[in-house]
Amino acid sequence: MLMQGFAGLMWLLYLAMLAFAVVAFVMAALFREDAYRASSKQSKGFWLIILGIAVAVNLLIPMLFLQIAGLIASIVFLVDVRPALIQVSGGGWGRRRGGGGGSSSDGPYGPWNGGR
Repeated sequence: MLMQGFAGLMWLLYLAMLAFAVVAFVMAALFREDAYRASSKQSKGFWLIILGIAVAVNLLIPMLFLQIAGLIASIVFLVDVRPALIQVSGGGWGRRRGGGGGSSSDGPYGPWNGGR
């Protein structure tokens, strides 16, 4: 009985790591190549290969050590690279989702009213 619960928990963990890797891969694919260069991070191709390997490992090779390595790569992308890409891209998803937006006439120090 205990082993069935443990096997179910491990299966759920594998699914969560797969979902995390797929989300990171899709997000990496959505950013433009020049955003990677402008943010001084590795190239888009590098991240697509690393995250693609993480997805493939989660799908094909059920070895926890390799899946944890893929999880670490996904976490690094989502925590370090993605925020830099969003900043370089001019806000990206962060600005469109809830709060903090602004009008198109806003400058870096507030609204621009044309000198009125």
